[in-house]
Amino acid sequence: MSDGGKKKGGSRGRRWPGRGSGSRRTAGPTAPRLIAIRVVERVQRAGAYADLALHHALVQSRLPAADRALATELVYGTLRWRGRLDFLLSKALDQELTRLEPLVTSALRVGAYQLFFSDRIPDNAAVDEAVRCVRAMGLERATGLVNAVLRRLAREGRSFELPKLEDDPLAHLVHACSLPIWLAERWLERFGPEEAARLAATMNEPAPTTIRVNRTRASRDGLLEELRERFPEARPCRYSPDGIVLGRKGDVGQDPAFLSGRISVQDEASQLVVHLLDPQPGERILDTCAAPGTKAAAIAERLGGKGHVLALDRHGRRLRLVGRGVRRLGIGGVATLERDATRSLEDLGRKTGEGPFDRILVDAPCSGLGALRRNPDARWRIRPEDLESLAKIQRAILESAADVLRPGGSLVYSTCTFTREENEAVVRGFMATRANWRIARREEAPPGLRDLVDDEGFLRLLPHRHDMDGFFAVRLIRGGK
Repeated sequence: MSDGGKKKGGSRGRRWPGRGSGSRRTAGPTAPRLIAIRVVERVQRAGAYADLALHHALVQSRLPAADRALATELVYGTLRWRGRLDFLLSKALDQELTRLEPLVTSALRVGAYQLFFSDRIPDNAAVDEAVRCVRAMGLERATGLVNAVLRRLAREGRSFELPKLEDDPLAHLVHACSLPIWLAERWLERFGPEEAARLAATMNEPAPTTIRVNRTRASRDGLLEELRERFPEARPCRYSPDGIVLGRKGDVGQDPAFLSGRISVQDEASQLVVHLLDPQPGERILDTCAAPGTKAAAIAERLGGKGHVLALDRHGRRLRLVGRGVRRLGIGGVATLERDATRSLEDLGRKTGEGPFDRILVDAPCSGLGALRRNPDARWRIRPEDLESLAKIQRAILESAADVLRPGGSLVYSTCTFTREENEAVVRGFMATRANWRIARREEAPPGLRDLVDDEGFLRLLPHRHDMDGFFAVRLIRGGK
């Protein structure tokens, strides 16, 4: 079996509170496992977003930090490796996995994840607790099956051969790299077997924690020295002038630099979208899909109090996150407005009397397939037919935003995915109807970005090449006076 089937864990060798006691294991299943199974089941059955479902479950549970961390690992790890887990489970089952009750399937997946990817407790204890979880969920009839399947996996699973890339590239991507078949086919066609496998492998690794320095309150060099005391692996981002990669460990949300508003968590690719927009002091800028406000805040920091950002979002509850973020950062010049950007925005200039905007950011809602390291459930939730529906929304937002850009102004269109339907096709369809618009050339990009912009003017970022989220961005210039 390949090395991905060997046990791996972010906290190798750690023992979680209470697991050293035999009485704890005989008393019933642990709450983190029950939470993980139910969240994984909701993602499978109802297409729930894993982060939202998990957050809701943890808030209600009031678990201590260690148990919350375990539940989080089990959920994201199981979803990340679901394709491989299903392949291994199919070798130990006498029936189709899809014919089982969803909660039983989820219990098997979570149990198999512990057997193959976590060494926090012995195999027999992992099997025992999976059985207890099934019993606690009222599925006594399935306890024998769960026990038999997981015990067989514990005994024989590491001898099961995964498909090899050189023998069957598609099967390797689907079963060894844990991709849905439609996505594996696309990646093979676009990148070829070797690069597709590297991309898939990268998507199964934890993403680095990257921050943006609030340039109105700190300098990157000064803050880097301070942060290295708490994050020894901290280093400057290669391309973003305000970015620092902290590594893959540590709690940024409780760090003094975060609490004092000197930093924000933001992947380097996301930072580079704002860098491509290149906002200048004194300008009036529109962010059409702003919540939770990370990019709107980054724009405001670059304006330095000289200029104005209007942040739109169709969801009022999420829009409140924008205001909360800018208050933490201590920056002004950001206004919010609940608005559906797929509809005409031409009244915005009339309402304020200020006319069109100097620059516009359309960071469009998308499939999110470039951020699978952070949101592994997206690979199972998104379907091929969803891309066409998303493209229609993206095109509608781009059209309405274009109508409120001043002549000579620039608009950046971006997504955190690399499907052609959502990126190149949307842009080319738009450009075909706008005779006086053009795509900004590579040499027009801000310094530091030109090596990343291709001959067509497109910024394409890929995790396995750049160790940042997968993003697409392009700057469009409106002609005329």
